[in-house]
Amino acid sequence: MDQFFTNARLIDPEIQTDDIGSLLVRDGVIVGRGGPGDAAPEGATVIDCNGRALAPGIVDWGVKIGEPGERHKESFRSAGLAAAAGGVTTIIARPDTLPPIDTPEALEFVARRAADAPVNIHHMAALTKSREGREMVEIGFLTDLGAVAFTDGVRVVRDTKLLTRCMTYARGLNALIVGHPQEAGLSAGAAATSGKFASLYGIPAVSPMAEVMGLDRDLALVAMTGCRWHADQITTAASLPALERARKAGMDVTAGISIHHLTLNEFDVGDYRTFFRFTPPLRSEDDRQAMVQAVADGVIDVIASFHTPQDEESKRLPFEAAAPGAVGLQTLLPAALRLYHQGGLSLPQLVRAMSLNPARRLGLPAGRLSDGAPADLILFDPDAPFLMDRFALLSKSKNTPFDGARMQGRVIGTWVAGRRVFGENT
Repeated sequence: MDQFFTNARLIDPEIQTDDIGSLLVRDGVIVGRGGPGDAAPEGATVIDCNGRALAPGIVDWGVKIGEPGERHKESFRSAGLAAAAGGVTTIIARPDTLPPIDTPEALEFVARRAADAPVNIHHMAALTKSREGREMVEIGFLTDLGAVAFTDGVRVVRDTKLLTRCMTYARGLNALIVGHPQEAGLSAGAAATSGKFASLYGIPAVSPMAEVMGLDRDLALVAMTGCRWHADQITTAASLPALERARKAGMDVTAGISIHHLTLNEFDVGDYRTFFRFTPPLRSEDDRQAMVQAVADGVIDVIASFHTPQDEESKRLPFEAAAPGAVGLQTLLPAALRLYHQGGLSLPQLVRAMSLNPARRLGLPAGRLSDGAPADLILFDPDAPFLMDRFALLSKSKNTPFDGARMQGRVIGTWVAGRRVFGENT
């Protein structure tokens, strides 16, 4: 069946355009684009976008789902519903579950469970068994079963000899390793970035240099092994020169950042609100602005939610003892649109970082509006204002730092392979 999206503000991340036009979808695949006055093919279902933005669906890289072990925090079904409501058409799930996704059997289990979700879900696998940094997982078998990358998440592999072996083996299989740049000894127990604010509030803190030190180490090993490598979160301006040097040297390196580090700073902790407790901790306003510019310049490639559901008991604790992280599947787009409304990033730049770049890095066909791309689409009004209510979120957990915030940007409809999964007629 043909679907014809007309009167759409087409946001194309490949050619960086923002124009009024039309889009033709046939059997779940994009087959053509046209101008604003083009007529719909005979028999096609017409979807009038009324001048709202139509873009490739978000590819959210680094989503924590509670299955197995913590289904009370988030299930594949609830995560999928939240994703569809937030314009996320592809979830890249993390392996830091209970137990971790570190064996072919565990990966097969979550792949079957993911069929519950209305959106695409791909899985990363752990880099070491039990994420303990002692023994490499079966990278070859896990790759054959569909693992798109390998990471121990926020658990830094301290054994450089083991990490070197992992990187060397991954290079032979063309597998992607995702690192968490931190010097583990310095950052242990930290809940804030060191400085006057953390000292006044008495919060255990860490210098941003812990990130720089961890990044320098990992990039040195990447240079030695030649593996494909991605930094999950770069959050401080001091890290950017090392990234730029690595790329100039021809290393296959990319980097990401969480939407929270792009839109919040260390002062948002305020009265010890644990919804603002993150790993790594929120940075200074100067660092935040530098990160926005780094996304605009292409030094940082990927913006993600790092969706981390936590139950109330995990958050109702003293700030430094509270579990880190926040939900973000439904808040990623409106939070990112803050950067658009502030003039820091254009819509094509945002969609490039949230859709095209993660899809390209992971070898997925999503993130494009060109012919032959899957019709994974999001229709949204970037100017629609609303008051964020955490209890209206579809995630099982409600830990968002944006609760009560005034935001702009509502999702009108979400399509996965041409099938509407959010909005009218779902």
